[in-house]
Amino acid sequence: MATKKKSELSTATQHLASAAQEVGTAMSHQVDAAGEALAAGVSKAKQKVSKRRDQARRKVGGLLKKAEAQLKKAERQLKSAANSARRSVLSAEKKLAASKAQASKSMAAFEARAERKAQELKKAIEREAAALKKAAMSKKAQAEKAFKPKAAAKTASVKKRAAAPKAAPKAPAKKAAPKKVVAKKAAAAKTAPKRAAAKKAAPRKTAAK
Repeated sequence: MATKKKSELSTATQHLASAAQEVGTAMSHQVDAAGEALAAGVSKAKQKVSKRRDQARRKVGGLLKKAEAQLKKAERQLKSAANSARRSVLSAEKKLAASKAQASKSMAAFEARAERKAQELKKAIEREAAALKKAAMSKKAQAEKAFKPKAAAKTASVKKRAAAPKAAPKAPAKKAAPKKVVAKKAAAAKTAPKRAAAKKAAPRKTAAK
């Protein structure tokens, strides 16, 4: 009986050992499977992370490239605007210089024309003055030429008068009387011709007798 129990106990122990071994094996398999699954999950996670990292890198790289392209474009536009502004400034400076040169040239031409006109006017005035002077000299010569015969005739007349006997000197003219005396003399002068005529008639009558 005791031997039978021992054998059963030994068998049970063997079964327990075998079950424990199987459990250990199963646990080992499960742990391995779990480890493999975990490793696979970690690998997948790594792949996903790597993939996302690559995507992020590509995206960031694209953004960087786009930003660089935009920056280069902005730099080109800025450079073009600066060149255009520089060309505009140079063109404005050239136009200003040309305007100054044209203004200076126009001023010089205007001054030359004014000086030329002034010289022409001066010459015209000088010619006019010379013509007037010539005309005056011609008139003076003509007047002297016409005056010479008259002067000779006048001289001859004076010589003739000087050679003739001198006439009695005339009585000096009386001074003008005041206004009242002048009025009386004027009234007397009106009657004087009648009186003179009567006096002349009287001697004729006496002579006839």
